[in-house]
Amino acid sequence: MIIRNAKDEEMPYIREQRVISYEEHAKKIPDGHWQALKRGILSESDNNPDVERIVAVADGSILGSVVLFPAKTDAYDGYVEKLDYPEIRMLAVSPQARGKGIATALIHECIGRSKAKAHKAIGLHTGEFMEDAMRLYERIGFERVPQLDFVPADDGIVVKAFRLFFKEKEISQKHT
Repeated sequence: MIIRNAKDEEMPYIREQRVISYEEHAKKIPDGHWQALKRGILSESDNNPDVERIVAVADGSILGSVVLFPAKTDAYDGYVEKLDYPEIRMLAVSPQARGKGIATALIHECIGRSKAKAHKAIGLHTGEFMEDAMRLYERIGFERVPQLDFVPADDGIVVKAFRLFFKEKEISQKHT
């Protein structure tokens, strides 16, 4: 498996792959929430030149993707203050490729890129209905940050915040 930056021409495919990857959650949440989530993962918010679009590829096929928003960016359309650390967004793995460590590899790539830029932490938000994702984040070492949770729709579904602080010795010294 190779992890690399996504190419512009791959983005329409990646956005559709996100929808397919997230569809399993559609039956767990109200239709209005699903439609809003779907609009978000299909949006072109990842077109900002400072946003890193990352893919995992094997045998010429994109197996998964993730977006890394830079620190001090409005990654959530005003729901969360601009944070001092990068945010992982829109992590998606093709249903056929699950269970092979792709999501973990993509998360570690985001962590490595953030450390290389001398950030002290990395964060993410995920819907409370994404139990498998939350277990993965916690297994990697992310901790809950409830004060940064938000409810994007009037349906009571909480988007939960997580953050991982890096040990000082792990952070690149070339930017300090």
